[in-house]
Amino acid sequence: MSMETFDVMVIGAGAAGLCAAVQAGRAGAKTVLVEKNGICGGTITMSGVNYPGIFQAWGRQVIGGIGWELVQKTLEEAGWPLPDFREFDAEHHWRNQIRIDAVLFAALADRMLADAGVDVRFHTMLAALKEEDDDWRVTLCGKDGLYEVRAREIVDCTGDANAVHMARYEYRQSNPCQPATYSVYAVGYDFEKLDVKAIRAAFEQAVARGEVKSEDVGWGEGFIGNFLYGKGGNCNHVCGINACDSAGRTRVEIAGRAAMLRIYRFLRRQKGLENLEFIPKGGECGVRETRLIVGDETVTVDDYTSGRIFPEAVCYSFYPIDLHDAEVGLDKRNLTGGVVPTVPRGALIPRNSHRFLAAGRIISSDRLANSALRIQATCMATGQAAGAIAALAAASGKDPREVEFARIRQLLLEHGAILP
Repeated sequence: MSMETFDVMVIGAGAAGLCAAVQAGRAGAKTVLVEKNGICGGTITMSGVNYPGIFQAWGRQVIGGIGWELVQKTLEEAGWPLPDFREFDAEHHWRNQIRIDAVLFAALADRMLADAGVDVRFHTMLAALKEEDDDWRVTLCGKDGLYEVRAREIVDCTGDANAVHMARYEYRQSNPCQPATYSVYAVGYDFEKLDVKAIRAAFEQAVARGEVKSEDVGWGEGFIGNFLYGKGGNCNHVCGINACDSAGRTRVEIAGRAAMLRIYRFLRRQKGLENLEFIPKGGECGVRETRLIVGDETVTVDDYTSGRIFPEAVCYSFYPIDLHDAEVGLDKRNLTGGVVPTVPRGALIPRNSHRFLAAGRIISSDRLANSALRIQATCMATGQAAGAIAALAAASGKDPREVEFARIRQLLLEHGAILP
């Protein structure tokens, strides 16, 4: 019995992976998308970060393509207005992010993948990779056990460089990593009726007694008011755990839920919060940092903040340097007016690799540059670029680094990408 064979295998269906798979499928490649969860979207759907950005810079759109197409369809389906990219807040970058309905986003992503002819394998994980006869022999783990397929091109969109690790390509790993976040909706109270000053003082006392940790609400004791005002959200910090593998992921998930239990027990004792309820925003911790590939090219913080236009730039990126550090706090550096960073093809190709690409938050970059590059809109753009390169490589029989750059640009432009 012959083994099932694909032109392109994309591993991970987050913001990067779903765009990579759609682009490869639309380009005519026989594409399979492997995802450990039962839903596309990654942090958008699984971690409550349902406000992707940033698609614009300095009053104009700089990231388009498949990711933007999906966000636009989600807004239109909900009857929500499209953003006016001429309105731009350079100081408060989060105001440029676009809130979307995560359920609609996932359903529309399913349809987009189906229309592109992508074979989607939910509840499936990568078990092993072996280069063989100029392609890849891949062992997948489904709910009923292990099975093997073949793929010409691999695109690692796991967020943790798991495929890169299995293929034994080089990667970097920070120690410690940026903290993760367990997001919830906090409901059942009227913020205007709360004595926030008294709650803050009680929280500081609870931290001193060891009942809660200051990072349970983000940046310290004073942020309990922000947690309540924002109805929970993306502010908790789970520190000191690298969630690159299943063991680390297990620890971070347990630690995230333990933090929410501590906060819940404390808040329910406070006046006005007797009916507090936590509603999950997704169900998984949102992870900011684990591994980064070592690529043919590496985006440095100087490259990023200077807006260097790489000769083979495959997309723009836009976000401030945004390094969360458990000891130092937030290292946030806004970009100079008019600066729009770029990402080169080489940052998507692991060094010394063969028929292999990577996209999303694991692209080759130093730590400070990656603190900005990891954001969802950029992940969508790098995912689409990787999908285009993989499809062209599979069709031509060339390695991803050998595909003519003009052909890559042409394919991306045909599918709505905005290129430097």
